[in-house]
This record gives sequence, C-alpha cells and structure tokens, in this order.
Amino acid sequence: MEHTIKIFHWLPRVLAILAIGFISLFALDAFNPELPLGKQFLDFLMHMIPSFVLILVLLLAWKKEVIGGIIFIIIGLAFTPWVFQHNYQMNQSVGMTISIVAMISLPFVVIGILFLISHRFKKINPDADQQQVKHE
Repeated sequence: MEHTIKIFHWLPRVLAILAIGFISLFALDAFNPELPLGKQFLDFLMHMIPSFVLILVLLLAWKKEVIGGIIFIIIGLAFTPWVFQHNYQMNQSVGMTISIVAMISLPFVVIGILFLISHRFKKINPDADQQQVKHE
C-alpha cells in the first residue's frame, strides 16, 4: 500500500510538469525573425501566461491536493470547447480536432483526478502520508 501511495503521490506531479512543458512549447511560435527582439520577447511572455498559471496551480496542488486537483479538472474541462472550436475552424476535421483536444485538455483532467486519488489514498492510510512528508 505504501508503494501505491508513493506512486500516486508523484505521478500527478510529474505528469503536470510534463504537460506544462508541452503547453509551453506552443509559446515558441512567438519568435519571428522579422520582428524586433523586444517585441518577440514580449510576445513570448504573453504566450507563456497559460504556463505560468498552470505552474501556480501545480504549486497549489502540491500542498493542497484536493483544491489543486479540482482546479486542474476545471481547467481541462473549461478549455475543451475552446480548443475544439479553435482547432475545428483551422482543420475542419472532427477526428483530428478530437485528437488535439485529447492531447491538450485531457491530460489536465487526468492530472486533476490523479491528485484526488492521491489525496484519497493518503486519507485512507495517514501513516504512509506522514512518512512521505518526512522524505520530501
């Protein structure tokens, strides 16, 4: 049971870092050699705002798993219609649009659920949670 708790403790955190890194890659399209460097940097910072927000949610979820898990689920679900509509307008393919939604929105829903599962396991076995806190 302790091993399971450890897995569910780290799995949402690692997946969140990877998902935020993936989302951050989209900010690289702000760089355009035709624009001045200052404008490119400001555009890059603007494109990074979603990643900065997700990092703040991750920091919250790291200590308050229930609140962070719920926020991750809400973020994933709330952006699903926007991501779907935006991508469907670009490619006019429902199948491709659904796969893009699955790559962008679904991971945050899964991460939120994993944070909630992690909290539940720790609530069932509080001794293992205390041992986990000591090791951090």
